[in-house]
Amino acid sequence: MDLARYHRLRAAYYRLEGQRCLACETVQFPSRPACRRCRARALEPCGFSAPYLVALVALEEGPRVAAQLTDVDAGDVTIGMPVEMVTRRIQERGPHGYLVYGYKFRPVLNG
Repeated sequence: MDLARYHRLRAAYYRLEGQRCLACETVQFPSRPACRRCRARALEPCGFSAPYLVALVALEEGPRVAAQLTDVDAGDVTIGMPVEMVTRRIQERGPHGYLVYGYKFRPVLNG
């Protein structure tokens, strides 16, 4: 995929978003130019809920950031727990494509 197309579609890369066919109601992920079932091209965005943790992280400088928590079980998360930012690969595009990285937060590692 070329860089211009990536920038046009980048919103969908940062949300779990597929499509719903307006003709047959099929839901598909990832997005495609046509419905995989009936081949219709009348499609609308369809968001999905994801089974991952999201937190509102208060940065020391003042701003708050909504971000995914990683490397922790849901039962171990507490309000006010110290976290640190980590960079993680979100996706890889093609055999010679580019890598897309993003930030997440994890509990501060001791030691």
